[in-house]
Amino acid sequence: MHWLQHLFSWVRHRLFTAEMVRFIVVGIVATAIHYGVYYLLLGPVGHNIAYTVGYAVSFVANFMLSSLFTFRVRPSVQRFAGFGLSHLLNYVIQIVLLNVFILVGIPSSWAPLPVFVVVVPLNFLLVRFALKRNYQHDGKEKTGNNHHPGIQ
Repeated sequence: MHWLQHLFSWVRHRLFTAEMVRFIVVGIVATAIHYGVYYLLLGPVGHNIAYTVGYAVSFVANFMLSSLFTFRVRPSVQRFAGFGLSHLLNYVIQIVLLNVFILVGIPSSWAPLPVFVVVVPLNFLLVRFALKRNYQHDGKEKTGNNHHPGIQ
């Protein structure tokens, strides 16, 4: 029974950090934006275009919220590029899963929901890596404090 207590303690202290909680809050907001745009456009333009437009709209809000609120770093061109690359990979995985779920019979209006469940943990790791890296003004990595001033 001691090992179970140790496991719960490890999960609570390692996985449920304040950063992870903020990530989840931002993720919920970004997902709501994404799904809302997708649902509104689904009839007029079809599921792939609707999904892509929803993804793009939520992307900008997600970058700003992830930078300033979740990971508390200063937004920069380099971080935006890293965020973009992480989301490009994430998008490819999502669009493949979306079409797989539709092919196996999940209605297109519901298919994004299991996609979101599958990709959230992967997205956390990719985004954290992209935003928490340290950059100098010339775009090269550096060490030191990369936090946005005034945000602790």
